[in-house]
Amino acid sequence: MLTSVEPLLAGRRIVICAGPGGVGKTTTAAAVAMGMAERGLRVAVVTIDPARRLANALGLDALGNEPKLIDPRRFSAHGVEIRGELWAMMLDAKRTFDQLIEHLAPDEHTRDEVFGNRIYQQLSSAVAGSQEFTAIAKLYELDQDGGYDLLVLDTPPSRNALDFLDAPGRLTHFFQGRAIRMFLRPAGLGGRILGRGTGLAFSVMQRVTGVDLLRDLSVFFRSLGGMIDGFTERARRVGALLEDPATTFLIVTAPRHDPAEEAMYFHRKLRAAGMPFGGLVINRVHAAPDAAVPPQLGGALGERVAATARELAALAERDAANVARLRRALGDPPALVVPELEDDVHDVDGLALVRGHLFGE
Repeated sequence: MLTSVEPLLAGRRIVICAGPGGVGKTTTAAAVAMGMAERGLRVAVVTIDPARRLANALGLDALGNEPKLIDPRRFSAHGVEIRGELWAMMLDAKRTFDQLIEHLAPDEHTRDEVFGNRIYQQLSSAVAGSQEFTAIAKLYELDQDGGYDLLVLDTPPSRNALDFLDAPGRLTHFFQGRAIRMFLRPAGLGGRILGRGTGLAFSVMQRVTGVDLLRDLSVFFRSLGGMIDGFTERARRVGALLEDPATTFLIVTAPRHDPAEEAMYFHRKLRAAGMPFGGLVINRVHAAPDAAVPPQLGGALGERVAATARELAALAERDAANVARLRRALGDPPALVVPELEDDVHDVDGLALVRGHLFGE
């Protein structure tokens, strides 16, 4: 069993914290970033969690779509001396997708045509996988900028994180698929592709709603036509980034049955996808009581203390069994245990405490 997460991070440029929901992934990502910035690195931590837990843990009101430098004095009073730099951001999926369009559009007219298109406005906010793809697209952008020694990504719960793993491939298949190629044929959407009945339906919809969906679709796909190669190449590079040896996945979980099962499931998917797995962080592990109930505590108080001690011992035994089972199932990978804390982590004090456990301090 490891005593510090630091060996798992040696030589890495990107660390992706993944796993079930409600096990402390966001806290772990922030604490890892804090610990590495404390060691002199320039680190950025990225979350796609809209609940603002990362901002709160860092003592901030809010985070935006670009990394924000955290004042090191914010941590000094909590016993953490940042010798490097700690940056943090919360991903805005739509804004990141817009920035990708800005980068790939061949000219301003095409860019403005896409941005003004109703189909794009809906798809860029709601299309399945856009958040996951834009998260790693943002990682790719930050990595290419070369301004950071380490990037740490917090992810959605593991079942959703599978979309995260598949997103580059799904985007590539979309842009190389038969459907979009059909839309881009010279005959256009107004030709024989959709058929007379479908054209009539679009005409009725336009009269009722005032929305020319046929035209919007035509403009949307025509505008994207010149960017397909760029999208495909970007998706390929983003996928390669996930498989790069300088990237590592930390599976964050807890010693209970359901989170352990989720962690096993995600590990199987990582292995099947050929992604680099670094190790386990197992949060909220109960420790057995250190000592017996003092004999001077007799009567009802002594019995209550003894009952609490028995409950803690049972929880510790259950957690130890689940940790052992999880490690066996994953082939005994590097693993780090973080004990159950008295309170939920919601401020810098709590984050500093987790960072101490993660780095063996």
